[in-house]
Amino acid sequence: MTDRIRNAACRCGQLRIACTGEPTRVSVCHCRNCKARSGSAFAAQVRFPAEQVRTEGEAKMWQCTGESGNTADFFFCGTCGSGVWYRARPYHEAYAVPLGNFEPGHGFVPDYSVYEERMEPWVSISGGEVEHHV
Repeated sequence: MTDRIRNAACRCGQLRIACTGEPTRVSVCHCRNCKARSGSAFAAQVRFPAEQVRTEGEAKMWQCTGESGNTADFFFCGTCGSGVWYRARPYHEAYAVPLGNFEPGHGFVPDYSVYEERMEPWVSISGGEVEHHV
């Protein structure tokens, strides 16, 4: 593991997260919940083990049960409303941070794409190292 620290924050900067080292996964998801969460055709997120994460600021939490039956806790800024991270069960020991919240120069490239049967017909997730899952 490297000592590299990558920082992410909400739009107003009140809620921040610092992630040390390398992530366990950089994924793209095409499920309905992720589309709604991101406001886009898919969501890209970076997952880090809890021991590699430090948060600052006051987070609000909203809990949601997805189509899989698993529950996730979504943490967002009560001032600007930005979602900054979430923790999904059964992987609650990991923090998933939307890729777009990281400062420029993060260097993340997706290696996993899920719920591709729900992918918009005009979207293409490419790259030699990307695992594709229906």
